[in-house]
Amino acid sequence: MAGTEAMRKRPTGRRGGDSGTRDAILDSARDLFSERGFEGASIRAIATRAGVDPALIRHFFKDKDTLFAATLVDRTAIPERMAASFVGDIDGLGARVADSYLRLWEEPETRPILFSLVRSAVTSSRAAEMLIEVMGTRIRDHPNGGALGDERMHRIALAGAHLFGVAMARYVVKVPPIARLSHETLVAEVAPSIQRYLTEPLAGAG
Repeated sequence: MAGTEAMRKRPTGRRGGDSGTRDAILDSARDLFSERGFEGASIRAIATRAGVDPALIRHFFKDKDTLFAATLVDRTAIPERMAASFVGDIDGLGARVADSYLRLWEEPETRPILFSLVRSAVTSSRAAEMLIEVMGTRIRDHPNGGALGDERMHRIALAGAHLFGVAMARYVVKVPPIARLSHETLVAEVAPSIQRYLTEPLAGAG
């Protein structure tokens, strides 16, 4: 892409203005986390792609953990879109959450980031923890997100694990019976389970 190529050719050093430097770092981090995952994207490589000194990344973000979380929040629509899916009629919650999550895997703007998150979460326990923390924070902070008590986080974790497994089977492993379903059919088949996780009595409750 032209923007990425131009970014690579810029000289090392402090840019004019903190916001421009921070934006360049986040853009580079997004690209490299997508390409290499959390463990494979080094601070030095991100700095080189952004055309800045590695010390500037530590200046703005302290460490790679913080940069990863900031990239997810500032350079993707994933947390906000998932949080928004929790808003609305409770009877349609499972369908909205399933639809939103699976669409993120299908759209070219978000698909590379999700593949990166999968790669990162599988290879780095810290990345997995940050992913859960960021997603939970966004749902909690959404105007209609509701309180995130232990039970609600338990429900969201169950729903997330189910959807993650479906996404892996459909988009990564490409299991034929799942991969060939239309988006609408898959949502219709998955939604009742997600609805149960999120709204109905759980076996361990009480």
